[in-house]
Amino acid sequence: MKLIIVSGRSGSGKSTALHVLEDLGFYCIDNLPIGLLFPLTTEAANHSDSPGRLRKMAVSIDARNLAGELTNFETIYRQLRGTGVTVEIIYLDANEKSLLQRFHATRRKHPLSDDKTSLREAIGDEKRLLEPLSKLADLYIDTTGMSMYELRDMIKQRIVGRKDQELALLFQSFGFKHGVPLDSDYVFDVRCLPNPYWDTSLRQYVGTDQPVIEFLEKEPLSRRMVDDLIAFLDSWLPSFADSNRSYMTISIGCTGGQHRSVYVCEQLGHYFRQKYNNVQVRHTELPHLQSRDQA
Repeated sequence: MKLIIVSGRSGSGKSTALHVLEDLGFYCIDNLPIGLLFPLTTEAANHSDSPGRLRKMAVSIDARNLAGELTNFETIYRQLRGTGVTVEIIYLDANEKSLLQRFHATRRKHPLSDDKTSLREAIGDEKRLLEPLSKLADLYIDTTGMSMYELRDMIKQRIVGRKDQELALLFQSFGFKHGVPLDSDYVFDVRCLPNPYWDTSLRQYVGTDQPVIEFLEKEPLSRRMVDDLIAFLDSWLPSFADSNRSYMTISIGCTGGQHRSVYVCEQLGHYFRQKYNNVQVRHTELPHLQSRDQA
């Protein structure tokens, strides 16, 4: 039996993630009290010969649970894993500015806000309450700047688009001036490479365009950087896979996230797609750009 626990701060996209899983055949329950996790899986296991949907379950757990139950989550989580149930925790989050904007846009009330607690305070309190889940997350997704449709695609490809025990890789480019993505497992800085931005004839292009590719590939440092990153990841990714790690997010940053980091991510994605079945490339500062290998 497989159980996916979806958690994260309000406004981060938990409902969207749960709906995707439901569409893909998971039996889904929203806002399940933590105390019912163990009885639920036990009941499902007792009906293992029932329709196959009970073999795949997804539950959403959020800050509406009692604080005491959230504190005890790790104990229950260890008990579940001890029964032989395959448990994955997917934790979604976004930066504070994005969460505030989403609540103001939808005019929804935050579950922890009241006449004594402001929205900003509630968002901060929620992060602390959910720490027992976030620290155990198998996959941490930063939905800052991500549309509902982009999140749906990511859930489908990263969670459902991989086989059990298979390592799913995400290479994402970003700009340091916009902040490091929250969901990074590894962060590599490529700002030491020659910057196409300073060539005014290249400013209209991005790292997937041929003029920028040619500019970077004629610089020996670019090839050396890509080769060194490939060698490092080739050496260490198998160790993560051997330790039952399911997801890895490798973030590549340059100043603005338009040229150097995009180019390097594309190079890494192209190489590792030849070795792993589930590899995604995402450009956080170019949200509408598809990877060449995915087009």
